[in-house]
Amino acid sequence: MAITEKEVLRVAELARLNLTKEDATTYTTQLQRILAHVENLSQVDTEGVEPMTTGCSADKKYALREDVVEKPLSREDALRNAPEQESGCFKVPQIIE
Repeated sequence: MAITEKEVLRVAELARLNLTKEDATTYTTQLQRILAHVENLSQVDTEGVEPMTTGCSADKKYALREDVVEKPLSREDALRNAPEQESGCFKVPQIIE
Protein backbone atom coordinates (compact mmCIF):
# COMPACT_ATOMS: atom_id res chain seq x y z
CA MET A 1 0.00 0.00 0.00
CA ALA A 2 1.44 3.34 -1.02
CA ILE A 3 0.65 6.72 0.39
CA THR A 4 0.93 9.88 -1.65
CA GLU A 5 2.15 13.30 -0.69
CA LYS A 6 -1.33 14.60 -1.48
CA GLU A 7 -2.80 12.20 1.12
CA VAL A 8 -0.22 13.29 3.71
CA LEU A 9 -1.11 16.94 3.10
CA ARG A 10 -4.83 16.15 3.39
CA VAL A 11 -4.39 14.35 6.71
CA ALA A 12 -2.20 17.21 7.95
CA GLU A 13 -4.94 19.65 6.98
CA LEU A 14 -7.56 17.61 8.84
CA ALA A 15 -5.28 17.54 11.89
CA ARG A 16 -4.72 21.29 11.51
CA LEU A 17 -0.99 20.83 11.02
CA ASN A 18 0.92 23.33 8.93
CA LEU A 19 3.38 21.23 6.96
CA THR A 20 5.89 22.62 4.54
CA LYS A 21 6.42 20.91 1.19
CA GLU A 22 9.68 19.53 2.59
CA ASP A 23 7.89 18.13 5.68
CA ALA A 24 5.25 16.49 3.49
CA THR A 25 7.95 14.82 1.39
CA THR A 26 9.76 13.56 4.50
CA TYR A 27 6.58 12.23 6.12
CA THR A 28 5.45 10.58 2.89
CA THR A 29 8.72 8.66 2.69
CA GLN A 30 8.56 7.66 6.36
CA LEU A 31 4.92 6.57 6.17
CA GLN A 32 5.60 4.51 3.04
CA ARG A 33 8.36 2.67 4.92
CA ILE A 34 6.07 2.05 7.89
CA LEU A 35 3.27 0.73 5.68
CA ALA A 36 5.72 -1.55 3.85
CA HIS A 37 6.80 -3.00 7.20
CA VAL A 38 3.16 -3.57 8.23
CA GLU A 39 2.57 -5.38 4.93
CA ASN A 40 5.52 -7.67 5.76
CA LEU A 41 3.95 -8.45 9.13
CA SER A 42 0.69 -9.47 7.45
CA GLN A 43 2.61 -12.27 5.69
CA VAL A 44 3.55 -13.95 8.98
CA ASP A 45 1.79 -17.28 9.50
CA THR A 46 -0.38 -16.96 12.60
CA GLU A 47 -2.35 -20.17 12.10
CA GLY A 48 -3.13 -21.71 15.48
CA VAL A 49 -1.94 -18.68 17.46
CA GLU A 50 -4.50 -17.63 20.04
CA PRO A 51 -5.29 -13.91 20.21
CA MET A 52 -3.97 -12.17 23.31
CA THR A 53 -5.85 -9.67 25.41
CA THR A 54 -2.79 -8.76 27.44
CA GLY A 55 0.95 -8.73 26.95
CA CYS A 56 1.42 -11.14 29.84
CA SER A 57 1.15 -14.88 29.72
CA ALA A 58 -2.12 -16.34 31.03
CA ASP A 59 -0.29 -18.77 33.32
CA LYS A 60 1.85 -16.05 34.92
CA LYS A 61 1.11 -15.21 38.54
CA TYR A 62 0.55 -11.54 39.20
CA ALA A 63 2.03 -9.93 42.28
CA LEU A 64 -1.26 -8.66 43.65
CA ARG A 65 -2.44 -9.08 47.18
CA GLU A 66 -5.83 -10.41 48.12
CA ASP A 67 -8.47 -7.76 48.67
CA VAL A 68 -8.98 -7.90 52.43
CA VAL A 69 -11.32 -5.69 54.42
CA GLU A 70 -9.38 -3.91 57.17
CA LYS A 71 -10.11 -1.34 59.81
CA PRO A 72 -10.29 2.13 58.19
CA LEU A 73 -7.95 4.97 59.13
CA SER A 74 -9.07 7.26 61.89
CA ARG A 75 -9.74 10.86 60.90
CA GLU A 76 -6.62 11.94 62.76
CA ASP A 77 -4.46 9.41 60.92
CA ALA A 78 -5.92 10.40 57.54
CA LEU A 79 -5.26 14.10 58.20
CA ARG A 80 -1.85 13.60 59.83
CA ASN A 81 0.18 14.52 56.70
CA ALA A 82 -2.30 16.96 55.15
CA PRO A 83 -0.64 20.28 54.28
CA GLU A 84 -3.72 22.10 55.58
CA GLN A 85 -6.83 21.06 57.45
CA GLU A 86 -9.85 22.81 58.83
CA SER A 87 -12.64 21.52 61.08
CA GLY A 88 -11.43 17.92 60.71
CA CYS A 89 -11.33 18.04 56.88
CA PHE A 90 -8.71 18.48 54.19
CA LYS A 91 -8.43 22.15 53.23
CA VAL A 92 -7.86 22.78 49.53
CA PRO A 93 -7.61 25.95 47.48
CA GLN A 94 -10.92 27.34 46.18
CA ILE A 95 -11.20 26.74 42.46
CA ILE A 96 -14.76 27.89 41.74
CA GLU A 97 -15.79 31.47 42.41
